[in-house]
Amino acid sequence: MWSWKQIADLVPHCSPHSTHARVDWAACLQAFPQLERAKTTPQDPVYHAEGDVWTHTQMVVAELLADADYAFLTHEERETVFLAALLHDVAKCSTTQVSEDGRISQPGHSRRGAMDARLMLWEAGAPVAQREAICRLIAVHQVPFFAFADSRRGVSPEFIVRELSWQVDLQLLVLLARADIRGRVCPDVGNVLLNIELFKELALEEGCLRKPRAFASAETAVRYFRGAELHPDYALHEESGSRVIIMCGLPAAGKNRWVARHHGALPVVSFDDARTELGLRHGDNEGAAAHRAVDKAKSLLRTKAAFVWNATHLSKQMRGKSLDLCLAYGAQVELVHLEASKPALLARNSQRNTSLSNAALLGMLHKWEVPLPTEAHGLQLLVNE
Repeated sequence: MWSWKQIADLVPHCSPHSTHARVDWAACLQAFPQLERAKTTPQDPVYHAEGDVWTHTQMVVAELLADADYAFLTHEERETVFLAALLHDVAKCSTTQVSEDGRISQPGHSRRGAMDARLMLWEAGAPVAQREAICRLIAVHQVPFFAFADSRRGVSPEFIVRELSWQVDLQLLVLLARADIRGRVCPDVGNVLLNIELFKELALEEGCLRKPRAFASAETAVRYFRGAELHPDYALHEESGSRVIIMCGLPAAGKNRWVARHHGALPVVSFDDARTELGLRHGDNEGAAAHRAVDKAKSLLRTKAAFVWNATHLSKQMRGKSLDLCLAYGAQVELVHLEASKPALLARNSQRNTSLSNAALLGMLHKWEVPLPTEAHGLQLLVNE
């Protein structure tokens, strides 16, 4: 397993007037062995006449380094976008499907790739904020292709640009998208590049190419990103509700201790506590434990009391259920995502009084989706070693 320092050293750092940077491809494959499978992963020849995924990946990275804007990035920005380019299709090997007529597709490879990259970079010890910047770029790397031509979610280009600006640096996303379309052999490259440039121009108009789009208030932003028809510049009337801290993170990340240290005076809603009260082991009758915890949350929300909701909330779908409930009562919600290194997690879990084995804990990693800033009124990403 390569360390983060070793991985960061793979990234070419050049000045605006330097010659074309070189990439140590053999070292890249050593750092990320999953990329070896890219050499034998086919792609649809209509959109990737260049051949396999590894050939495409090398072309994309080369196009990124040849982009004049790359040299003007900061050291950390180059690391972020370079690694996003190197890993942008890392999950194609595990998502490839061949239809009866021979057409090849890799549905969901962007989202899956972000999760795969997260695990690799987490084990390498990458800084959390930079790791998530890389993973978020991978998750949305093709969105600029379609923002103007074909919004697959049925939302406006303005919405797409505003939302993404809260999740990624749009300048880096533009660089990655340009490299992705240039680094292949396919028809209509010119029109896709035009869409990317329109995406960039809209981001400039919205004032969010290098920073999140400004909103009149956090409440306005939360409701807008959840589909409310309003304008970012006009504050939405805020209901006075509970202040809720929703904890997120793998078991044994230290959430209980963090809550006790920082918010020990607040009531706590906990699925673990609900299981204990009901005499259940981990995994037994989860519905009953959830029902008990939700009833307690509703009681606190009705009285507009501040509280902590302490659970794994590992996936966006699971967080969504708790967030939906809190926001329905007009609560102000802050997500606190807590994590630790793999050795620390396993050591802590082995010492806990729990029925959750280390093998079961590791099995949860493939559901691990770190929260996005667009999910709630606030977000903290913390490491608890």
